[in-house]
Amino acid sequence: MPEQKTNSDTRDRILDVAERLFMENGYEATSMRMITGAAEVNLAAVNYHFGCKEALLRDVFRRRLGWLNDNRLQALDRLEAQAGGGALKPSQILEAFFGTLLRMGEDKTLGGMTFLRLLGRTLTEPAEFIRTFFAGEYAEVIDRYKQALYRALPDVPQAEIVWRLHFMLGAMSYAIAGTDVLRVVTGVEVDDLAGERPVQEDDTIRARRLAQRLMPFLLGGLRAPLPQFDEPAANQKELPSKAAGESRPGT
Repeated sequence: MPEQKTNSDTRDRILDVAERLFMENGYEATSMRMITGAAEVNLAAVNYHFGCKEALLRDVFRRRLGWLNDNRLQALDRLEAQAGGGALKPSQILEAFFGTLLRMGEDKTLGGMTFLRLLGRTLTEPAEFIRTFFAGEYAEVIDRYKQALYRALPDVPQAEIVWRLHFMLGAMSYAIAGTDVLRVVTGVEVDDLAGERPVQEDDTIRARRLAQRLMPFLLGGLRAPLPQFDEPAANQKELPSKAAGESRPGT
């Protein structure tokens, strides 16, 4: 039993260190030597528990995504049971899907903001192997939530719902990846830009504020008017050309 506990402690320590370093440096820039040094283990220990760096990254995500996927499905199950077979409100669906993820940022036992930033960073610059991994991990959850959105928005074409889900996932990924780009673009700290007092590195407050900003934005995007596409040029009547020398509006 003591040996099993030691192995478990070593494995968890490697995962914790790898999660932080992958978040700070990205997958490619994080070496196994960096991980073993910070975790105070030798390479043999990492190889014993994970085999290779790719497998280590997958396990970093797997221990968090298992909880996330289960809780997303449970949240949707509860809402659908309460609705008694009726369609859910779009706001309920978004809260169950995105809200469940954002609440992880408030809980350090679930990875806190370190995991959220790692997830956002990885989704915005995924290696091919992790893209395939995410597709498998998310398949059931994404399908359930798509079906819920189809029922909630029967007048919206399903293709448009998929596009909007794509946009919402992109906005969420970029938001949780961190604020470095926003700081570069604006030249000021994000707290100053928002007219707020700086938060003393309290991830719970940061995660809560992020959710309070992001959730209304996502819901607004989902509820936006449907696009009015221009007709293809081939289907448009040819417009008469303007007389030579006639100025165009605004020129």
